Amino acid sequence: MSFYITTPIYYVNAEPHLGHAYTTIAADVLARHMRQRGEDVFFLTGTDEHGEPVADAAHAQGLEPKELADRNAERFKVLMPQLNASNDFFIRTTDPQHEAKVQEVLQLVHDNGHTYKGTYEGWYCPRCADFKVENEILDGNRCPIHEIELTREREENWFFRLSTFQEALEKLYADQPDFVMPPRHFNEARSFISQGLQDVSLSRARLKWGVTVPWDPDHVFYVWFDALLNYVTALSYAQPGEDLTDRFWPATYHIIGKDILKFHTVFWPALLMAAELELPRHVFVHGFLLGGDGRKMSKSLGNVLDPFEVIDEYGTDALRFYLMRDVAYGSDGAVGMDAVRARYDAELANEYGNLASRTTAMIERYRDGVVPAAAPEIELDELSSDVAALMDRAEPTQALELIWQQVRRLNRYVEEQAPWKLAAAEDPRLDSVLATLARSLRTLTELLAPYMPVTTTKLLEVLDADRLTALRPLFPKRK
Repeated sequence: MSFYITTPIYYVNAEPHLGHAYTTIAADVLARHMRQRGEDVFFLTGTDEHGEPVADAAHAQGLEPKELADRNAERFKVLMPQLNASNDFFIRTTDPQHEAKVQEVLQLVHDNGHTYKGTYEGWYCPRCADFKVENEILDGNRCPIHEIELTREREENWFFRLSTFQEALEKLYADQPDFVMPPRHFNEARSFISQGLQDVSLSRARLKWGVTVPWDPDHVFYVWFDALLNYVTALSYAQPGEDLTDRFWPATYHIIGKDILKFHTVFWPALLMAAELELPRHVFVHGFLLGGDGRKMSKSLGNVLDPFEVIDEYGTDALRFYLMRDVAYGSDGAVGMDAVRARYDAELANEYGNLASRTTAMIERYRDGVVPAAAPEIELDELSSDVAALMDRAEPTQALELIWQQVRRLNRYVEEQAPWKLAAAEDPRLDSVLATLARSLRTLTELLAPYMPVTTTKLLEVLDADRLTALRPLFPKRK
């Protein structure tokens, strides 16, 4: 069975920050888990390089848009291996294959009668590259995301007949209550549709940094339609000489932030309907990482944390664990270096790390490194299926909590059974206690592998050896 998961493609108007890492890590955890289960997985990420935000940022630095795109796209590419992301492809929307496929799909939308030329006037946020409707605008005529004052713009555009898909989208939401997850974001998207859909701009006339409209070369496509199509276009050229579309489309999960919900849950399914393409199975909407000021981390607000700084001090696995553990996936959550340190010390070093080192040390000391063949006293058979059920619903934080409950249970078991006392008394029950610890630790480590691939690989190598050797600390104490 195929499992196709995507992150949003990231704007190249500035460098990566922790929010990008968060989305990427969550998608990677799900992709790695599904590979463990034997699924045929494709994991896509990449960069969004066209549109006014990129052009404006480039011109502010005295650069051409392509120069800025090349520079920052490389920074996002570098971020992926530093996060241990296992993405199968990294798409750039300046890839000529992507641009050609965008033109092909949107030409079909045009040929199917879903476009027309007209004049648009409305309130526009250049950082969102989005026209805002009245109920989205904050007091003071400001953008709800970037909190900057909106501009009034009027220009001749090609329009996409979004309004004609009102009934089809209402039916989609009535028939598929898990199309958008979690439920509060499903309700938000459905509410937006129920207010009545208006046609939206498909092209821009005064902007030149974009994909040319094939039936009207004086226009380029509005960046969102170019960007959304990456999820389909990438499959056509990610594997040289092979089109993967039939193998992986429709996507299983689009992982997005809630600030781009409208585009992915309203515009995107309507566009796919217009192009006669199958809809994705699920769109999972996660919350915002909040800075110390309680606001969403944002390049424009200047309250971002640098993922490279966290990695340098604590390591990639610690960053991955922290982001999936500390912020309930799907909700907003505050993050900071103090919280990273607390999770690292309390849970990674003292709970999981200590459990691993004590278990291997006792087996080496009391049984010459050989795991006894005795029947274990604790079985974790149901844990794997419970974790899988949560991962199927894109709930990695909740799955991690289940795993961690068992980490703590095993630590209590060590204290309660006191293997050192059993060894001193030459009690034969020591074999079953040590077998319980070794086998349970292995199960937990396999389940933690999608979250912490480096640490778990090292530990599994020890646990799979003919003779266990006592581990050095998996998570050294930090000053």
